[in-house]
Amino acid sequence: MNPEPPGPPGPSEPAEAPEAAYPAASPAERGTPVGRRIFLGTLALGALGVVAAPPLQRGMEAFLGGAADKDPTGLTGLLPNGGGFRYYSVTSSVPHRNATDYRLTVDGLVDRPAAYTLADLRALPQTRMVKDVQCVTGWRVPGTPFEGVRLSALLDAAGVHAEAGAIRFTCFDGAYTESLTLAQARRADVLVALRMQDKDLGHDHGGPVRLYVAPMYFYKSAKWLSGITVTEKVKPGYWEERGYDVDAWVGRSNGRDDEPTS
Repeated sequence: MNPEPPGPPGPSEPAEAPEAAYPAASPAERGTPVGRRIFLGTLALGALGVVAAPPLQRGMEAFLGGAADKDPTGLTGLLPNGGGFRYYSVTSSVPHRNATDYRLTVDGLVDRPAAYTLADLRALPQTRMVKDVQCVTGWRVPGTPFEGVRLSALLDAAGVHAEAGAIRFTCFDGAYTESLTLAQARRADVLVALRMQDKDLGHDHGGPVRLYVAPMYFYKSAKWLSGITVTEKVKPGYWEERGYDVDAWVGRSNGRDDEPTS
């Protein structure tokens, strides 16, 4: 379904009372010098915050990701973590995959169907790009690095048939699907991503492998990617069947006017 328009503005805020209505601050309250001990203590706390922030953020990401993985309501998806992302799955739980049991199949209208292990994908030429991530619900994470194999390279290796016109993506959560036209899939800014924010994709962010479609809203970047099937025509994906636009260009679809991400 399309995002709802913003509601009507609420009642205006009450005007602040005139300055004279508040008691004047005493000289002791105005401009009192900060003592050396307090100043040094403040600096120490600031330094501690700088040191502690990354572990705290990682802990929050792990907590929210674990909670979302066991949350059939999707309510944990409303909570931002320290990196600005929201965690969401359309199923009540998602199995984990790793280098031992992960496979990405490429099939359909191709000459050479294939099944890639994680090691196979890592051995292929990698492309890194840094762009904003924009969700159709409104949140945005600027300057996010993604790295992986260009989808066009996998399609070229498979040998796409002349009658092909689209790609269907499936995921190992067992429910989510996505699609692109063949022309969209061959863009240089569409990746089969293995890394995000300069580290391997974790399970909570759709790892070990996800789709990344840089110029489209983030629902097109299917998490937990397991299948790439070349088809004749576009088949709407999970959210498109529920009202979202099939062609999800940022700022030019879904009734939104966000700044483009590419």
